[in-house]
Amino acid sequence: MDTIRKQASKLREQVARQQQAVLRQFGGGGGYGGSDTLITDEEELHRHQNLEKLYISTRSAKHFQRDIVRGVQGYIVTGSKQVEIGTKLCEDSRKYGSDNTCTSGNTLTRASLSFANARALMEKERANLLKTLGTQVAEPLRAMVLGAPLEDARHLAQRYDRMRQETEAQTIEVSRRQAKVRENPSNPELVMKLESAEAKLQDLNSNMTVLGKEAASAMAGVEDQQQNQTLQRLLTLVEAERSYHQRILEIIERLEGEMRFEQQRIEAPQTPQVVNITSSPPPSYQEANNEVDTSQMHNGTSDAMGYFLGEVMFPYQADSDFELSISVGDYVVIREVASSGWAEGECKGKAGWFPYDYIERRDRVLATKVIEVL
Repeated sequence: MDTIRKQASKLREQVARQQQAVLRQFGGGGGYGGSDTLITDEEELHRHQNLEKLYISTRSAKHFQRDIVRGVQGYIVTGSKQVEIGTKLCEDSRKYGSDNTCTSGNTLTRASLSFANARALMEKERANLLKTLGTQVAEPLRAMVLGAPLEDARHLAQRYDRMRQETEAQTIEVSRRQAKVRENPSNPELVMKLESAEAKLQDLNSNMTVLGKEAASAMAGVEDQQQNQTLQRLLTLVEAERSYHQRILEIIERLEGEMRFEQQRIEAPQTPQVVNITSSPPPSYQEANNEVDTSQMHNGTSDAMGYFLGEVMFPYQADSDFELSISVGDYVVIREVASSGWAEGECKGKAGWFPYDYIERRDRVLATKVIEVL
């Protein structure tokens, strides 16, 4: 249909040019076909060509908007299914973390709960993205595709096209009647019909010019709106996806850190057995003067027990009743170091085992620090 329409338009333009040549040849009889008429026809031809380009442009933009809407709708449908699947995986992971009865530790319990929480956040972000794409991209473009401004402008352009065809037909009719009057100039009936045809042609030309300007203005406005709104919706789509992927990356990186930590707990040396371990008391307050030499913390001598103070460099969270939780900056009275890499000591009135590599030995410490340990 587009090809036929273009061919018909070209044919009409050729006919109009031929008519103009005929009118110029006969030299302005009846007030039509002079220089003013020629300029008007050229302007009208330019207006017609511009309107045709606008019509094609707005139609292409409409199809592109429709393609975006369909693509976003398909993405929303697929994404909603992914949210459903991800939510189910989240629930399963949380259920396992809550019901896990493994006797060898609860490391996987914590990891599964961390995974469930992160997955819940990711699915929430995905749902927010889908909502944004629907409300801020698909709906505005769908409103433009189906909106009144575009349809009204297209109707004006179609009315103008029909009036242009009618004007061209009337131009041919005037040319035919002018030829008859030249053949029989004394026939008053022919002259009267010619004058009537010329008056009708003048009215058609006037109405066509007004309608053409109105249609061109409306189509140009719609084209500008289509270009600006479509670009803005595309930018909104890109920005929404960029923000979504940034937040997902943050969640995944945090989750990876948590799970790497749990993996290190699994791979760390097993906690040493505490049987046959002597538990001597920590140094007394009287043994800590203004400064304490830790090589002489037990009864003022460097006895066989080898007590010393250590400063915590890395935090450790106890995983059982016979382990000791420590925080960075704490001072611990070290009472025993096992060959497995674990140390037994006391901090803030609590005793237990912790990784020896998490502390650094301190030979001289302010008395106030020792008091904090006790």
